[in-house]
Amino acid sequence: MKPLYRRMLRTMKAKEEQPAPNATAGAIWFLYILECSDGSFYTGVTINIDRRLREHQEGTASRYTRTRRPIVLVYQEECGTRSRSLSRECAVKSLSRRRKEELILKCDGFLAKTLI
Repeated sequence: MKPLYRRMLRTMKAKEEQPAPNATAGAIWFLYILECSDGSFYTGVTINIDRRLREHQEGTASRYTRTRRPIVLVYQEECGTRSRSLSRECAVKSLSRRRKEELILKCDGFLAKTLI
């Protein structure tokens, strides 16, 4: 993992111990992986997967997925807190494509869904 990410994660873990006064303080965070129309993977985190998928499909969520629509949700994982989800996102993003495919295949019973 890159030193910048390590430093960022250490800071977030320290802040996690303090109660956050914002609206997402008690929210459950999720990691998700999308497969784009060109076969590439996009990894992100959110507290509302349905809303975030709709944003990706409409082209308002990220520049990367905007030009690679339609997208398909191929993996999701409940992470709990924001810092844990961002930490997991960094870890998944550092995986090779082959390892990401293995992670997706290990997820038994997950039904990929497409928003049209």
